[in-house]
Amino acid sequence: MRKLFFLGFVVAGMILVTEAKGYFEFNVTELDHIEELEFGFSKFSSNFNPLMVGLTLIRGAGSKGAVCLDGTLPGYHLHRGHGSGANSWLIQLEGGGWCDNIRNCVYRKKSRRGSSNYMEKQIQFTGILSNKAQENPDFFNWNRVKLRYCDGGSFSGDSQNKAAGLQFRGEKIWRAAMDDLKAKGMRNAKQALLSGCSAGGLAVILRCDEFRNLFSGSTKVKCLSDAGLFLDTPDVSGGHTIRNLYNSVVQLQGVKNNLPHLCTNHLNPTSCFFPQNLISQMKTPLFIVNAAYDIWQIQSSIAPPSADPSGYWHECRLNHGRCTPAQIRFLQGFRNQMLRAVRGFSNLKKNGLFINSCFAHCQTERQDTWFADDSPVIHKKAVAIAVGDWYFDRAEVKLIDCPYPCDRSCHNLVFR
Repeated sequence: MRKLFFLGFVVAGMILVTEAKGYFEFNVTELDHIEELEFGFSKFSSNFNPLMVGLTLIRGAGSKGAVCLDGTLPGYHLHRGHGSGANSWLIQLEGGGWCDNIRNCVYRKKSRRGSSNYMEKQIQFTGILSNKAQENPDFFNWNRVKLRYCDGGSFSGDSQNKAAGLQFRGEKIWRAAMDDLKAKGMRNAKQALLSGCSAGGLAVILRCDEFRNLFSGSTKVKCLSDAGLFLDTPDVSGGHTIRNLYNSVVQLQGVKNNLPHLCTNHLNPTSCFFPQNLISQMKTPLFIVNAAYDIWQIQSSIAPPSADPSGYWHECRLNHGRCTPAQIRFLQGFRNQMLRAVRGFSNLKKNGLFINSCFAHCQTERQDTWFADDSPVIHKKAVAIAVGDWYFDRAEVKLIDCPYPCDRSCHNLVFR
């Protein structure tokens, strides 16, 4: 019996959770949009006791202009490493969607996604952040950090709106946090891994090469993006929901100057906010973990209610088991786009891949999907083992699942 605990929330709606037949089912009232679903499951018992780690505010950040949407100090959670991991550092960038207009950002600044006043004083460290070897075999004794997300622009904006009292300082938060952690010992790291989930996974791709430049040439530095491969793809109406969203974020938050110049030299800024236009140009080794049928992208990018006024996709977007054959074919096309997007990236030996054919989102922070008795696997390899084999150069890892419905190991998310 798994014990369930929540680390996140749904923007609209109340969630009740039950588990049945290899998927996780949610009762949702008035679900309009998932900003972020982060939850974990233990493979052990009801006695499972996750590590709780306190919030540290970055006291010197204010003088650098590195503040949350509402002007409060940013923060992180740090659990010190020990033994063989004492000089190794894992930085996890928190996810949580984006805010793309003044109204959304004003709403957001009254939550933990826009103000440290509303952040939990302690959070659970599970999955890749766990301190238990049986849950996290390769990184359990590293210095592990969760950098909280309170800018709404994937740690990339640098502007403000005085009239609305909004500060878009994601890039400054990133720099202030890295400076603070370097002063606490990260500058001497022998090994370092920058990771992140969802909007944090996108931030990893945007900041990865900068992260590498924080260290000496002798430090082993790699990056891991989980559920961050957001595709520039049409929605079911033929419109461009996610491109319009990203364009608004880039314009509102002043992201342009903080995007990789290798991309902006030949593409417009909005295109350079999409990972598919960045990953093959990156110098630092990158590992991509992504569900081929990413549930966030299905619900918020491919088939959002705004693109489906007739409600044709309503049942399918909440439960893949209710999709028609035509809808499944459409989603197979989305998977094919994802595989094309990573083709050049995967040809580079330094990079790694774990793309499973699941209806999921964020698999490295959840214990049940990171490393447990029945974790999702590709060729009998769980996500944690795949990432560890790649990071420590034990094996080349380029794992791509067969198409749905062949994978019986998935922990699919179902809403009703």
